[in-house]
Order: sequence, then C-alpha cells, then structure tokens
Amino acid sequence: MCLAVPGRVIETFREHEILMGKVDFDGVQRRVCLEHVSDIQIGDYALVHAGFAIQRIDEAEAQRVFELLEELNEQDGEPEAYAEEA
Repeated sequence: MCLAVPGRVIETFREHEILMGKVDFDGVQRRVCLEHVSDIQIGDYALVHAGFAIQRIDEAEAQRVFELLEELNEQDGEPEAYAEEA
C-alpha cells in the first residue's frame, strides 16, 4: 500500500530545470519535486509520495486527510477498533 501525505508549499525553485519546492508537513519541511503539478503556487497543498508531489488539493481536502491520519494514529495499537469497522 502506498500513502501520499498532504503538505503546504512554502517555497518553489528550479533545480537543473526541474520544478522543486520546500513543503511543510505540520512543522517538518522537506524538499519535494513539484514537476508533476507545475501549476502549483506557494500556499497550495499537494499530496506527496516518496518526495514527489502527485496532485494539488485544496485546503479543505488536506484538512480531511489530516483528520483521517489523526484518527488512524489514535487507533494504532487498538486491534479491536479495526475489527469493529470491518
């Protein structure tokens, strides 16, 4: 299973003619390839997988993903919670 995590673009730049950026993941900033979402702007959110932005999303969608990830984090270590949902 692959997981893409939303992050907010805080800087964009070109590196060897490839669009790159600095993306903030809840206080953790990482260098990300933005070439696949070349219309992205500073302040936009992107889904990032393995260092590559794969899709631009709006802030509301990013918040929904953050909430889902938090819910999954809270259930971590509680196998009965997964069994109830299945």
